[in-house]
Amino acid sequence: MNWKWETTLDRRKFIGIAAGSIAATLERSASVAESARRSPIGAIAFDAFVILDPRPVFALAEKLFPGKGTDLSNAWRARQFEYTWLRTAGERYDGFWQVTEDALVFAARSLKLDLDAQRRERLMNAFLRLKAWPDVPETLKALKASGIRLAFLSNFSHRMLEAGIQNSGLNGAFEHLLSTDAVKQFKPAPRAYQMAVDAFRLPKEEILFVAFAGWDVAGAKWFGFPTVWMNRAGAPAEELSVVPDFVCKDLPSLAGFVTPDR
Repeated sequence: MNWKWETTLDRRKFIGIAAGSIAATLERSASVAESARRSPIGAIAFDAFVILDPRPVFALAEKLFPGKGTDLSNAWRARQFEYTWLRTAGERYDGFWQVTEDALVFAARSLKLDLDAQRRERLMNAFLRLKAWPDVPETLKALKASGIRLAFLSNFSHRMLEAGIQNSGLNGAFEHLLSTDAVKQFKPAPRAYQMAVDAFRLPKEEILFVAFAGWDVAGAKWFGFPTVWMNRAGAPAEELSVVPDFVCKDLPSLAGFVTPDR
């Protein structure tokens, strides 16, 4: 078969189809976003990392293992979430603190790093020292002032969420601290997202979920939440056949999306 001939013959047709497809996709995305903006959002549930900045944990990894910190952080983070999914699928729940420690031990071993007890404790305790991203406090105040109810909905343990709130001076900002410990299933299990519906006593269509990770966007959309992807890291979108209702890189942009007319 003459591949060059077929490619040349179909080029104009292909370009036309591709352009039409892109335009249709953009139109659908705009329609979805506009629909979400019209929806009466009464409450927002946040993933922990939307609010709490995890970068100090990774900086500490580099300090303790110079030149290897990035590799350790990447392996640790990947295994951390793989363990949550495996435990949920296998119905063998263990809290996120334990899962995080198990993932750290595995990641260090896989990289042949000497993770002694002191380094292990320092890295784990870094999760109890997390503080809010700089744009969080004022934006949460503005959202609350507009009448929107707020909650954490996270794989984090209640202790981890409480520590982040105390470190950041966010006492009273959240109506609910919803940890998957309460249902013994990690996100993206539907039972985890259902916690927000039960806590707020609102229809899921009126609860906006703000995700930090692309897979969490998918889980929330599958559940039926209008969903914003807070893509602070500029990560590529996951290929999971869902599109968030809005994508942004900071909390003020989220506030503008949620309360355009308030």
